[in-house]
Amino acid sequence: MRNLIAFFRRFRVFLVFVALQIFALSIYFTFLNFPRAQYLTSASAVSGSILTVRNDITKHFNLSKNNDQLQQENIWLRQQLPNSFQRLRNRTYEIDDTLFHQQYLYIPATVINSTVTKMNNYFTLNIGYRQGIKRGMGVFSNKGIVGIIHNTSEHFSVVKSVLTENINIDVMIQPIGLFGILKWDGKDARRGSVTGISNDLKIKKWSKVVTRGGSGIFPRGLMVGHIEKLNPVEGKPLWDVVMRYSEDYRSLQRVYVIKNLMQAEQDTLEAAIPVDKEE
Repeated sequence: MRNLIAFFRRFRVFLVFVALQIFALSIYFTFLNFPRAQYLTSASAVSGSILTVRNDITKHFNLSKNNDQLQQENIWLRQQLPNSFQRLRNRTYEIDDTLFHQQYLYIPATVINSTVTKMNNYFTLNIGYRQGIKRGMGVFSNKGIVGIIHNTSEHFSVVKSVLTENINIDVMIQPIGLFGILKWDGKDARRGSVTGISNDLKIKKWSKVVTRGGSGIFPRGLMVGHIEKLNPVEGKPLWDVVMRYSEDYRSLQRVYVIKNLMQAEQDTLEAAIPVDKEE
């Protein structure tokens, strides 16, 4: 106790000064608007910086979980679109009406291995036949189509990508509705071509290229890319239509596998089409 009293006696002048200083500053910031505003602004800036750093750290650790949630939400939303349903009558109804029947389902997947510099490029997915994946199913991302399932194992699948020789996916140029076949020449991972387009047709630059949906592998209207330029094919009345892919396959990570619930029915019906006799 004596030591405490001695301490206050020794530093009484300094302690009184500190108390008066605190009292003066509190009155200054309380009753004068500008200093108070400056104080609050500085305090908010420091607090905001701390919260931003904390939020960035939290987002980093939750990134994978958030991506999975977004994939599931995208699947639900896409399955509500009209091109995921088969119209049962030739009239317009709400999608959840009993006159529509679900045709396409979507299974989320992650690309775990890929190539883009070869003549024939493939992607490996982290899902296989245990998740219902089969050869011949279509694969796409949020930006555009990716390819077709080439082979599966119990837990993995290999996708034959659009960066593959003779991929032959039927596509359509909008808004004029021209049909063609998607090709790749093995040179540029950002560009493909559409063949079978007559050169007497006018096509605007940057027209959309989407899936036609004729084979049942892809729903009609999925993005493929945009027309970049037209080159005449020597000796033929055709355009070589150069297209820029909407997806950058060099950085592809999240995709969806398409399950066509009516694929078997379509294949069975088309298999019964008579084959032309050779002359």
